[in-house]
Amino acid sequence: MHHDVSLWADPRFWVGLAFFLFFAIFGRKMFGSALAALDNRSLGIKRELEEAGRLRQEAEAMLAQATARRQAALADAQSMLDNARAEARRMAEAARAEAASSATRRERMALDRIAAAEKAAVTEVRTAAAELAGRAAERVLSENFSAEADATLIDRAIQGLPAALASRRAA
Repeated sequence: MHHDVSLWADPRFWVGLAFFLFFAIFGRKMFGSALAALDNRSLGIKRELEEAGRLRQEAEAMLAQATARRQAALADAQSMLDNARAEARRMAEAARAEAASSATRRERMALDRIAAAEKAAVTEVRTAAAELAGRAAERVLSENFSAEADATLIDRAIQGLPAALASRRAA
């Protein structure tokens, strides 16, 4: 059963016509609004990209500055380390020289003390020897000489005195 329905009676025709008229009347405005919204969105994205690019450039500049500061700090640290090592070597050398000088002074002082002790010992030995010789001479004289022998010796010494004085004058 096929009925010929006229085009005007077909609901699909009216829906299609309404759809076409709707877009014909309001489509331009909707398309313009959609294009404006897309343009605004595109401008926003463009501004965000420009801002991101600017921020990236700033970050790269900050990175370059940080890298330069790091290199400078490393160079300063290396310089300080080199100076500290040189100062430590200089101080060690000075300490070695001072230790050697101190050892030399102490050795000299020890040698001086030893020499003084030797001199004191020699003087003490001489004094003791002189006292011992004096006591021995006193004992020998007291044991071997009497008053008569003493008088004889004194007389002989007095008689030999002019000859001894004369030999001294000649010399």
